[in-house]
Amino acid sequence: MNQIRPNRRAILAGAAATASLLAAPAALRAQAKPKVSYAYLLDPAYDAVVWAIRNGKVRSDSIDVEATGMNIPTLLQVTATRQYDVVMTAVIGVPAAIARGLDLRILSAALYTSPAGEGGGVWVNKGSSLRDPRELKGKTLGSYGLRATGYMFVREALAKRFGLNMALEGGDVRQVEIAAPNLPAALSTSRVEAATLIHSQAYRALETGEYVNICESAAINNEIHGRLVSAVNVGYADRLGERAAQFREFNRLLKASVTYALANRDEVFGDVAKQANIDRKFFDWWFDRTTDVPAVFAAEHATAVTKAWNIGLGFGMIAGVPAVDALTWDQTIRG
Repeated sequence: MNQIRPNRRAILAGAAATASLLAAPAALRAQAKPKVSYAYLLDPAYDAVVWAIRNGKVRSDSIDVEATGMNIPTLLQVTATRQYDVVMTAVIGVPAAIARGLDLRILSAALYTSPAGEGGGVWVNKGSSLRDPRELKGKTLGSYGLRATGYMFVREALAKRFGLNMALEGGDVRQVEIAAPNLPAALSTSRVEAATLIHSQAYRALETGEYVNICESAAINNEIHGRLVSAVNVGYADRLGERAAQFREFNRLLKASVTYALANRDEVFGDVAKQANIDRKFFDWWFDRTTDVPAVFAAEHATAVTKAWNIGLGFGMIAGVPAVDALTWDQTIRG
């Protein structure tokens, strides 16, 4: 009997272990949540937007969100290939994508001009004699993206307020595209007489005084058009129809993540600033003076998108202005 009992215990233990191993995959499957993948513009400010999602400060019982930062060319590529469920994309790119057969729907406004209207300047060297934007005629203006929505807004301000012909070909100003990291060097070495800096560069320029802002284009457009939306979060109509509850939850989480960041600035901005090696105060300036992140799509955002499309139509960037309501997901958060 003493020899039989250990064997019996071993058999029972082995059976229990086998049953546990067989049950594990089923348990994991039961615990796994559906994933909503999100591609957003790679920028420290937007890393702050999704920080609470990534760090578990806002959570969902029904979905996981996988947020990935990407540069603009990659965002355009993944929008076309449908690799991600939600993509942050330029407002001016939506009509073009629809024309190419992509059945997109707007989920929320991603970038909305701040009432302060900062961050969209035209910069010159501090020693430059160029101070009046009208003096850009015949000069070279460097841009991070000639067909970017943000730069389209700069062209609009220069055309409407200062009477410059801002056509990319045959206009009053020679406009050249330069990779964003190289813009300050192009300005410092006089490769260009003026440049549109990205927000982190503009903040450094304000802090150091190395460059001078001669045209705050966002403030001008606020006066002419009202606040404008430059980027939206979009999804694909078929997936929205099949997985509506998941996308409603994604919208809730994104809005909650923005709210958390603004309510816990030292925690969120401090951590992202350390990771990005940028001044923590940059984030206060960005969120307070340059950009709102609504994470909803209210009536004012729909109006702002339509105005942006009309600006693009005027510059020949799109062939027509679609009805924004027809391209808005009917279950998005409206306010």
